[in-house]
Amino acid sequence: MEPKKNPKADLTKNSSLYFVIGLFAVMLFTYVAFEWKTYDEVNDYDISMNVDDLLDEEVPMTEQIKTPPPPPPPAAPEIIEVVEDEEEVEETVIESTETSQEEEIVEVEDVVVDEIEEDVDVPFAVIEDVPVFPGCESESDKRACFNKMIQKHIGKNFRYPEIAQEMGVQGRVSVMFVIQKDGSIGNVRMRGPDKNLEAEAARIISKLPKMTPGKQRGRAVRVPFSIPINFKLQ
Repeated sequence: MEPKKNPKADLTKNSSLYFVIGLFAVMLFTYVAFEWKTYDEVNDYDISMNVDDLLDEEVPMTEQIKTPPPPPPPAAPEIIEVVEDEEEVEETVIESTETSQEEEIVEVEDVVVDEIEEDVDVPFAVIEDVPVFPGCESESDKRACFNKMIQKHIGKNFRYPEIAQEMGVQGRVSVMFVIQKDGSIGNVRMRGPDKNLEAEAARIISKLPKMTPGKQRGRAVRVPFSIPINFKLQ
């Protein structure tokens, strides 16, 4: 059995036209929806106010306050009595401190101020009277004799430390000491390459004999002195 089909009943004949018309209608509806504007209703109100003229009101006058008059001043006494002081006041007399030519001036004796001795260190190179090493009392050049006797003392008491010899340590030790005001040796300081060498230098200086102290302007003073001691391996 063959199906019956009417050639005039073609549903896809004008479909593109209908699609364009529908698309146009949708776009038109969308445009109108976006452009549509609404406004609030405006009521015409009378914003004028009925203000009564307050200037027409009568303002009552304030009453004047009456102040009482000030009291009259007291009457002056007719008779003024003068009362005399019964006690007599002695006046203070201030005498002048200036002396007159008739007064004798007492002379004040001169005040004796004791001089305070200060411990002053005077270097060996500039002191007036150098310390005297024992045995140099009769020498004319005591400074040169002092240096000679110091070198002799070092050579006599010199001993090279065994530990320093084993370690091969040698060098120069600078020794600084002070000849005190009583001729004794003090404030011994050393500076060298090894502690063993410094200890030996301090031992040699500690054996120095007591000397005659140095003097500056006839007064005993402390005299700093420094000397190098060379330690050299043979």
